[in-house]
Amino acid sequence: MASALGRLSRLSVLRVPRKSPMTPPGVPGNTVIACRTSVCSSSGAMLPKPKKTPFGLIRIGLVVVPFLYVGTQISKNFAALLEEHDIFVPEDDDDDD
Repeated sequence: MASALGRLSRLSVLRVPRKSPMTPPGVPGNTVIACRTSVCSSSGAMLPKPKKTPFGLIRIGLVVVPFLYVGTQISKNFAALLEEHDIFVPEDDDDDD
């Protein structure tokens, strides 16, 4: 919640936009608003690089394979339930004539 409020205050419309150094002083509009707050702090210091978590194929497999298996079992059981109660039973039409 606090981080969301912090982001909202940075994106607030009430902030005073800064003029671009290339803009002549008498020209209205053409304002530049700094929006890269993720790479520098409010004092202007560069923040350290974020930690990278290595995401190998082993980790992806450890997540995907069990959920595929569980999904397969759920769908198989639900199809058997529908067929048992004659809710969805494919018709055996022999139109080989």
